[in-house]
Amino acid sequence: MIDLRSDTVTKPTSAMRAAMASAAVGDDVHGEDPTVNELQETTAALLGKEAALFVTSGTQGNLCGLLAHCGRGDEYIVGNHAHTYMYEGGGAAVLGSIQPQPVPTGDDGMIDLVAAEAAVKAPDHHFARTRLLCLENTNDGKVLTLAQMEASTEVAARHGLSHHLDGARLWNAAVALGVSPAVVAAPFDSVSVCLSKGLGTPVGSVLVGPADLIDEAHKWRKMLGGGMRQAGIVAAAGLYALEHHIERLADDHANAARLAEGLGAIDGVKIDSCATNMVFIRLDDEAGGNRPDLSEALADRGVLTRWTGSQSRLVTHLDISADDIETAIEVFAELLA
Repeated sequence: MIDLRSDTVTKPTSAMRAAMASAAVGDDVHGEDPTVNELQETTAALLGKEAALFVTSGTQGNLCGLLAHCGRGDEYIVGNHAHTYMYEGGGAAVLGSIQPQPVPTGDDGMIDLVAAEAAVKAPDHHFARTRLLCLENTNDGKVLTLAQMEASTEVAARHGLSHHLDGARLWNAAVALGVSPAVVAAPFDSVSVCLSKGLGTPVGSVLVGPADLIDEAHKWRKMLGGGMRQAGIVAAAGLYALEHHIERLADDHANAARLAEGLGAIDGVKIDSCATNMVFIRLDDEAGGNRPDLSEALADRGVLTRWTGSQSRLVTHLDISADDIETAIEVFAELLA
């Protein structure tokens, strides 16, 4: 199957499985797993931060970061389309009593900094205390520029706010910008990065930042049920991915661009956006926008997709080859002819 639903559907490569099978392990809750420790040290160094914490997921990484930055009755400013606000179960509010203050997200994936600055609360007992400004890079595959991130840093500094990045796909952003991951992470106090999306591991994310913040996040990880024992088995997959799977993300970006080009040539298919490894498409009624069976028809031909009405997000990844892209284009063309 050519699975374009997400970059989370990848299978570990044979070499990654071998690294997992041979990993040295210990009890990580006691800080004794050498492979987890190596992963944390490697990720912190790669992102230019003092310390790191291996967590189960991007959701847990972001939540541990928010809980470490903010207390009950505090507030974080976030884009109204951001994962931490829209797609992570309201964890900061439910579990941390931290109020989200959403501001508009532009078509380029960047939050409206004028609105963000206006949302900062004055010291007043009527208001939640504004503590944190959050960005996401990439956002729907779109890459925030270095200038945009620096402008956000200036806003945060002007108001004494901490600065957090949901960098689930930071690796894609770094490859697209042609800079090191540390350059993308530099403007932020804390960053959460995923290992299980573009990098192709079976599980795991890492939160990085100052040592005192990571120590606080460690406490929250324990409370959230994220303490794992012989976790070196999965940490080894992350180490392998950091060494072997970052630069190859350029292949995913090229495949996405080719997919957008091929689908865009089909009558009735509109490309809403194509950035890094994500292609957002929309079908008009004549092309198939009124066909509830389209997803099933594509699957019958070996192409897995996910649809919301006539719209779909198609994602390239480690398990999608250039030949797969050509096949997918052909199947779309035949079904929509």
